[in-house]
Amino acid sequence: MSTPIVLFDLDGTLVDTAPDLIDSLNHTITAVGLEPVSFDDVTYLVGQGVRVMIRRAFELRQARLDDALFETLIDRFMVHYAGQMPGRSQIYPGVLECLDRLSAAGMTLAVCTNKPHDLALLLMGKLGLSDRFAAITGGDTFAMRKPDAGHILGTIGMANAEPSRSLMVGDSVNDILAAKNAGIASIAVSFGYSDVPVEQLEPDHVIAGYEELTAELVERLLARRPDAA
Repeated sequence: MSTPIVLFDLDGTLVDTAPDLIDSLNHTITAVGLEPVSFDDVTYLVGQGVRVMIRRAFELRQARLDDALFETLIDRFMVHYAGQMPGRSQIYPGVLECLDRLSAAGMTLAVCTNKPHDLALLLMGKLGLSDRFAAITGGDTFAMRKPDAGHILGTIGMANAEPSRSLMVGDSVNDILAAKNAGIASIAVSFGYSDVPVEQLEPDHVIAGYEELTAELVERLLARRPDAA
């Protein structure tokens, strides 16, 4: 039987990045006269990448956004966000211990995020996470991204793992829907940036903290899959 692989989303799953994302977003939109957003807007804004976040901020403020300005604002955001990194972003409690447990059980670990690949690598490097993962893919690594199954399947392939022995851990509809589209098991964390209760996304399991994510749980969820050996 092949080695299991556990794939993790990044923002809102492994790392609480909301403070820095909101800071950089406000730095970006206030430069063109928009009112700043607040942490109350996080679940609407965060989770689908920088482009969606900027567009949604303009929608929230009922402001027009033309293509030329959009590209300028993306560049402004990227420069500010990368320059502040890691800023106030913090690894969620229990993550490191969880990764240690899964690795000790012989499981492969990977990251599959819609964050741009360079920013994901920079953040994970600053936080000392990079070396723990066999593959790290971003929203621009492939021609598609979550919730497209190709993003997950491509990440699994880069890690030399098998879809039938794969499980996705995430906090949003993109993560759980991508897992469903790829035909793999999923775990939703209840503390991330989902704009609906994660139970409504119908993952295979929900955890409220990383102490609940064990190798035994992973194996149990994989065994439930229709294509389990």
